[in-house]
Amino acid sequence: MAGEPVISIRTAVPSDASSIAAIYGPYVAGTTVSFEVESPTAEEMAERIRGTTATYPWLVAENEKQVVGFVYAGPNRARAAYRWSVDVSVYVRPAAQRQGIGWRLYQALFEILREQGIVNAYAGVTLPNAASVGLHEAMGFKPVGVFRNVGYKLGSWHDVGWWQLELQPPLGSPAEPIPFPLVTLTGGL
Repeated sequence: MAGEPVISIRTAVPSDASSIAAIYGPYVAGTTVSFEVESPTAEEMAERIRGTTATYPWLVAENEKQVVGFVYAGPNRARAAYRWSVDVSVYVRPAAQRQGIGWRLYQALFEILREQGIVNAYAGVTLPNAASVGLHEAMGFKPVGVFRNVGYKLGSWHDVGWWQLELQPPLGSPAEPIPFPLVTLTGGL
C-alpha cells in the first residue's frame, strides 16, 4: 500500500550504536520502561552489541536506512540450567510506533532463537504499560507473575510483570544452544 514505510530487518552492528542509543536514551531518562537511570553512551551501546551478538541476536529495523527500532535477547539467568531460556526486549522510536515494527522485530528474533534451540523467551514490563502488554500478548506471551515494588525510579516504586513465550516444546535431552554467529536462516531476515 502506498505511503506505508518500507522496513528492513538486519543484525545490529557496533556502528548502529549511536542510533540505538538515541532511541533508548529517552526511555531511560524520562520513563520507567527501563530501570536504567543513566542513558548509555554510544560507546557503551556498541560494547553491548558486541557482547550480545557473540551469543544471542540483536536486530535493528530500518526505514530508508534510518534505524527505527531494535530488539535483542540475553540470558535469563547465569546458571547453566537456564541456558535454553532468554530475556527479550524491544524498543521502537516513538514516531515509528503503532506501525507493526515491534511485532516484525519480535517475529525475526523468535525465528533465530528457535534455530538456536532456545525454548522460552521472557519479557519484563514495568506496570502499567498497556501498549507493551498488548504487544507481548499479541505475540503469544502469557503472563506468569508480577514482582511487586521491585524497582524505584522517578520518585516511586514500580511493579514489573513477567510474560513467557514458549518458542518450542522442551525436549527431554536438549542439544546445546547454537551461538548466534553460527545460526543460518534458510529464508534470511
